[in-house]
Amino acid sequence: MAVARRKFLQSRQVGSLLFLLCISTGSAATIRYSVAEEMESGSFVANVAKDLGLEVGKLAARGARLVSEGSKGHFRLHRKTGDLFVKEKLDRESLCGKADPCVLHFEIVLVEPLQSFRAEVRVFDINDNAPIFLNKQPLLKIPESTPLGSRFPLQSAQDLDVGLNGLQNYTLSPNAYFHLHTRFRSQGPKYAELVLDKPLDREEQPEVNLTITAVDGGSPPKSGIAHIRVEVLDVNDHVPQFSRLVYRVQVPENSANGSLVATVSATDLDEGSNKEITYSLAQNPETILQTFQIDSQTGEVRLRGPLDFEAIETYDIDIQATDGGGLSAHSKVLVEVVDVNDNPPEVTVSSVSSPLPEDSPLQTVVALFSIRDRDIQVGGKIICFLREDLPFAVKPTFRNSYSLVTDRGLDREEVSGYNVTVVAMDTGPPSLFTETVIEVLISDINDNPPVFQEDSYILTVRENNSPAIFIGKVHAEDLDLGENAQVTYTLLPPKSGDLAVFAYISINSDNGKLYALRTIDYEAIQDFQFVVKATDGGFLSLSSQVTVRVVVLDDNDNRPMILYPLQNGTSPCNDLVPRSADVGYLVTKVVAVDGDSGRNSWLSYHLLKATDPGLFSVQQQNGEIRTLRQISERDPMIQKLIVLVQDHGQPVLSTTASLNILLVDGFSEPYLQFRNPSKNPTRVNPSTKYLVISLAVLSFLFLLSVTVIFVLHIYQKVKYREKFTVQEHFYDDCNFPNNLVQGGASGSLSQPCPYEMCSATGTSNSEFRFLKRFMPNFPFPHGTGEAKTEACSSLPPDSERNRSQGSEDHGRVSDNCM
Repeated sequence: MAVARRKFLQSRQVGSLLFLLCISTGSAATIRYSVAEEMESGSFVANVAKDLGLEVGKLAARGARLVSEGSKGHFRLHRKTGDLFVKEKLDRESLCGKADPCVLHFEIVLVEPLQSFRAEVRVFDINDNAPIFLNKQPLLKIPESTPLGSRFPLQSAQDLDVGLNGLQNYTLSPNAYFHLHTRFRSQGPKYAELVLDKPLDREEQPEVNLTITAVDGGSPPKSGIAHIRVEVLDVNDHVPQFSRLVYRVQVPENSANGSLVATVSATDLDEGSNKEITYSLAQNPETILQTFQIDSQTGEVRLRGPLDFEAIETYDIDIQATDGGGLSAHSKVLVEVVDVNDNPPEVTVSSVSSPLPEDSPLQTVVALFSIRDRDIQVGGKIICFLREDLPFAVKPTFRNSYSLVTDRGLDREEVSGYNVTVVAMDTGPPSLFTETVIEVLISDINDNPPVFQEDSYILTVRENNSPAIFIGKVHAEDLDLGENAQVTYTLLPPKSGDLAVFAYISINSDNGKLYALRTIDYEAIQDFQFVVKATDGGFLSLSSQVTVRVVVLDDNDNRPMILYPLQNGTSPCNDLVPRSADVGYLVTKVVAVDGDSGRNSWLSYHLLKATDPGLFSVQQQNGEIRTLRQISERDPMIQKLIVLVQDHGQPVLSTTASLNILLVDGFSEPYLQFRNPSKNPTRVNPSTKYLVISLAVLSFLFLLSVTVIFVLHIYQKVKYREKFTVQEHFYDDCNFPNNLVQGGASGSLSQPCPYEMCSATGTSNSEFRFLKRFMPNFPFPHGTGEAKTEACSSLPPDSERNRSQGSEDHGRVSDNCM
């Protein structure tokens, strides 16, 4: 099915390339094309340039564009080639509904010179919608006594397609009781009726199930089905009878909802509940059910929704009357919608030339527009005019098309633009009108210089500012428009030729914002001024100038500086006060200055610290130091004062002055130089403290190690001496006993030999300077003279002196050897 549909679309697209060019009244040509619906976006329709007799490229040169009749465009024009393409996929059912043919109107507008052509595209239907039943499972209640040949209307199937692609036929599933008969409406789709062929017997079969199929005429055809359930009722001898088979009424299209359309009436000859009749709108299309409603008891048919003659002119309503026994009868109400003048004319503006130069000549085309009235039959003639007296006029071009042209001279300085109100009015009755506003802007020439908002500007900037900080803005207005009103700002050099101002200030040429290029010091410069020039962007540019003065604001960035007493960083200044001084005695005065100005330079003096706070006071305003009480003998001779000097800026900055006051008995006493021991107290660096502790610990450990080694050494010597016996007789001096000499070729001693430890005098760190060999003067036998000579030569002078004493005191020699 998809392949067949694709082939069908291709064949319809080939046919859509054909067009018919017709000549209408007023020598205006309307170009007609045809396309098939569901064509993909970008599908080719025709070559407009060729149809208009224009060369390739003329459309682009003349600014060709499409103006659709509605608010949405469905086609796209390629200006360079002149080809017309489908802008988006077309759905005929959405565009035109059930209307056939489906025609889309638009205009091709050319500029320079301004010209328009009418065109229309007919959208052919394809079989893209299958018939559907709104009620997929309708229920029919039919008495078993219903006579043969009785007809039961069924709901119509809905098919959005038209023509051959629309609904064509109904078929019924095979059964023994009913056959199908298709009928036509004057307006609306075909509908089917069930015709009873065989008597119903509720006792034999209480329910009959049927399947109805709606088929359209497409290729291939599409279909929709509904399952009908027939419920066989018990005997009810009489069916309701309508007073008329067809009710014909006319209703104006502007009737309000709830308006009475018609009243139907049916009677039943039965008695009891079988005589009670209820009315319903059974088996009607959805459009009828949304537009009309019926009172089930009275049979009054009323409007449920709005009527629109331009959409649907007639309605064929099927009315069903059902008695209490389930028997029903049907009648029709044919509603003819009466057209009234309820649609005002519609104005469609296709092109506007704006802005318009103020020196445009008369009869210059400003805009093109067309007027359409949907109430063709009752609307009457259309009148078009302007609401106000403006330098424009409406000029008809061809049928229902008009142009707006200039009628008088234009002056942009008086009026910069116009809102032209075009009134389109029909003759009714009643007369309806539509107002459309066309905005026309007037372009100007450069005849106004820029004008600054102020005669001069005064800006402020705080010192110590950040570089490139924004400090202010100048602004000039230009009454012209466009480039003529674009103002450019520049700095002019001073007449004196001093260009130093350019080192401080920069201006944004586009918006006139001023920036400080560098940090400004109030103590160096308090204010300066310069000239800003504003120039417009016209062909013959105009300009104006303004003077800008920049005032620098002081910032509290300087601490107070002590002038007296001098603070040279060595020792505080000393002043003498006699102990006999009275209360309020002027001792001295602290003098300080501040480099700032204003409140930032206002100084105040405060006594921060004193040896005796109750003895002296500091005047807050002038820094004078005076005595508060009489000086007594108990007051210390040295009085140390620390005076705090602070300014009044934000934040507050301060400094201190230190001075010493000596309390003396009289000024005749010599001036004593003194040094305050608390001035520079000895401070111990924490790192030095830790270093001293570390050295002390290391020294203690070292001494402990030496002591332990010495004790172990003595212990080993004692044990060693126990192994040998010292001979009672000694030989010559410097001779060792034979049993103590175990020499080898090297002449070294294998036994431990004591050393004497010496240290340098006058040191506090007990560092070992050297160790010297200590040899005892044991006598050697004569047989070991070689060893004797070597041993004696190795002894120091002190040991040689000890040799002569070796034979006298053996015990002492032994002790020294140890």
